[in-house]
Amino acid sequence: MAKIRVLLVDDNLSFRQRMGRLLGLQPDLEVAGEAADGLEAIERVRALSPDVVLIDFRMSGLDGRRNFRG
Repeated sequence: MAKIRVLLVDDNLSFRQRMGRLLGLQPDLEVAGEAADGLEAIERVRALSPDVVLIDFRMSGLDGRRNFRG
């Protein structure tokens, strides 16, 4: 079975690192990439086509709810 590919989006590097380690413990998940802001996240989504994007909606730069629908 293919792993679920996750993109982590948060401006807090420490959080991304901790979440990446936690997700890495799950055999059916893989961290496809990370982004530190909304613009970088959009680029990574286009380039990596993750199955799931975990995003901090209160992150500065872009409105996560508006920019990552559907």
